[in-house]
Amino acid sequence: MGRITATGLSWSVKRNRLLDNIDLEAHDGKIVGLLGPNGSGKTTLLRLLAGLRRPDAGAVHYDDTPLRDFTRRVLARRLAVVEQDVSSHDNLTVRQVVELGRTPFRGRFDPLTDTDEQIVDAALARTNIADKQHRSWHTLSGGEKQRAQLARALAQQPREILLDEPTNHLDIRHQLEFLELLGTLGITCLIALHDLNLAARYCDHLVILDHGQVIAAGSPETVLTPELINTVYGVDVLIDHEPTTGILRVTYLAPAYVAVD
Repeated sequence: MGRITATGLSWSVKRNRLLDNIDLEAHDGKIVGLLGPNGSGKTTLLRLLAGLRRPDAGAVHYDDTPLRDFTRRVLARRLAVVEQDVSSHDNLTVRQVVELGRTPFRGRFDPLTDTDEQIVDAALARTNIADKQHRSWHTLSGGEKQRAQLARALAQQPREILLDEPTNHLDIRHQLEFLELLGTLGITCLIALHDLNLAARYCDHLVILDHGQVIAAGSPETVLTPELINTVYGVDVLIDHEPTTGILRVTYLAPAYVAVD
């Protein structure tokens, strides 16, 4: 397992500060939910954590090693990224997509070894997509594509996975199946989400962003309060516990209108 730590992370575009002094920690084997309205900086933060952008200030560590000390290949041997949509896979089969997860472990023109094939087989089976492995990527449903994306990530044998709103465009069943699966992996996951109830149900720890800053961080029970949701999302809510499961539940009441004189 692995640990992700960000300290004092800031990033700007044309002097417009999009992330400001972000502190964040994702502990070994935990699922950390990254929440916030559109434009709050969730995707930008994930890209900084993945090393796809360089921060103006601050640092990212994987365990005790600074991100800047990793080569791209070495980082890809421990960190996987699941993006919202990957149209570049359209001409590949599902198995070929999952095989891409073995790229960091072999030479550019080296064929897959027996060990690579076994790891790909295991990833396909773990995500329940093995029966679709010979189908073309573009024929898959949204839920099937997300499972195939996760299988590719698992083929990297990562210690950490970054996921950018993977439940978007999925129906309720596939949202639940995907997040249930994440919870069985024992891998440190940092996942951007919109749905507060899914975050309350499946995340061990939450980080709330608003206008590029961390507004709150902690367990769902401590973070998801009516006051915070009103402040960040501009919505009045009722917070209680679902009577059958006991899980924290957010019921949306109405937009929180501001009186105008």
